[in-house]
Amino acid sequence: MADQLPYSEKVMDHFLNPRNCGEIKDADGIGTVGNPICGDVMKMFLKIENNIIVDIKFKTFGCGAAISTSSMVTEMVKGKSIDEALKITNKTVAEALGGLPPIKMHCSVLAEEALRSALKDYYTKQGKPVPFEDKGHTHEGEKCL
Repeated sequence: MADQLPYSEKVMDHFLNPRNCGEIKDADGIGTVGNPICGDVMKMFLKIENNIIVDIKFKTFGCGAAISTSSMVTEMVKGKSIDEALKITNKTVAEALGGLPPIKMHCSVLAEEALRSALKDYYTKQGKPVPFEDKGHTHEGEKCL
């Protein structure tokens, strides 16, 4: 198709073979974020032991880029400390996937936000102060094609 968006092989691989898809029934942290403009919704589930993310799963309703970025985030943080996970940005997610078309960068923002939302939930459930601030991303004017 002439109007196909140019996706990298890694984006297509994570879309066609998503990693860590599903949910964790007894999750230590759960985060849900969405983009009201395009309708993408991401939900992340974390299992944390001794400050290490020992398991992470996701459920995403959205386009191929949304599914790919969700899958990549899970691969990037599984087995890492919370501090390491908090260093992940939408740009590092997009880079790990070999890039995203500019119109799809909002999907990597959602993936970062879903991870942070789940970590925020974890800290809240632990009765601990959240050691980071929400970045306050906005989605105004973005479209999902």
